[in-house]
Amino acid sequence: MSDGPTYSIVAPVYNEVGNLRPFTDQVRAVMDGLGEPWELLLVDDGSSDGSRELMQELAAADARLRVISFARNFGHQIAVTAGVDYASGRAVVLIDADLQDPPAVIPRLVEKWREGYDVVYAVRAVRQGESWLKRLSAKLFYRLIHRITDINIPVDTGDFRLMDARVAAVLRQMREHRRFVRGMTSWVGFRQTGIEYVREERAWGETKYPLRKMIAFALDAVTSFSFFPLQIMIYISLFLGVTSLLTGLAITILRLTQGEEFFGGQATTIMLLLLLSSFQLFFLFVIGQYVARSYDETRDRPLYVVASTAGLGQARAPNQRSPAATALAKAHSPRQTEGEPARRARRD
Repeated sequence: MSDGPTYSIVAPVYNEVGNLRPFTDQVRAVMDGLGEPWELLLVDDGSSDGSRELMQELAAADARLRVISFARNFGHQIAVTAGVDYASGRAVVLIDADLQDPPAVIPRLVEKWREGYDVVYAVRAVRQGESWLKRLSAKLFYRLIHRITDINIPVDTGDFRLMDARVAAVLRQMREHRRFVRGMTSWVGFRQTGIEYVREERAWGETKYPLRKMIAFALDAVTSFSFFPLQIMIYISLFLGVTSLLTGLAITILRLTQGEEFFGGQATTIMLLLLLSSFQLFFLFVIGQYVARSYDETRDRPLYVVASTAGLGQARAPNQRSPAATALAKAHSPRQTEGEPARRARRD
């Protein structure tokens, strides 16, 4: 058995200075109650409200707290990824630091993990403190994703979940930049189950997912796990093509039978052109989303940049490059290039 912690709690943090102390207190109380070693990884996603300084203070007071501070804001999903990268526990728990996901639920996740499940996700049975618009949009989003993707992404689930170390190991190999972590953990497979819980009202501060970010997050989710937007284009194109032919035939017949003044003028032509142009522009937008994501991946930039750490000792940052890029770099490394003449001389 490993000498490291049994549980790694990963919590992304972005401007949560008012929630950090009660959050860490609750995590400490819950995890101490389990009676096994644990660590809490707080990932600072470029906070500007004093959260970073408070996290470093908390880490200095408790050796089980580790802090990973980004050089700038990279986004929630990237912060979750960094926490998984640095986690060393046999089980990894993803939870937000805003206390909407209660740490008191963690023992229920652990119980299912001990029963043999590799992924235990938390299902939001009740969402307190959220507007009807937020609840409705979330409900529609999760059901849409569930219907159009090829994998089984459970509805009404966020990133709050527990995963076994071998699932976390697979996630560390998945280095795409546009990340949808809850979909990625579903894609991995293994034995998965869910538990229901009550999502609490935010205790302090405001949501970090306004409408703009929610739309961008939904686009990332759809384009990461579904080709449905591209596939539906052909059906719409066929429908418009058939409609255009039938409309042209009907207008021709009516003009021959009713006279040339029937459907006279350019209003009909302009209306049809505008309609077809709007569909063309929409199709270009959808294609552009996929092309942009492909371009983003080919640049092979690191997912995040760590400015500083606390409580991690001499731990080095994990390899953030894709396996293919790493293999290519090794194949063209200076050491191998410089060593080739020496090997050739020995053969001679």
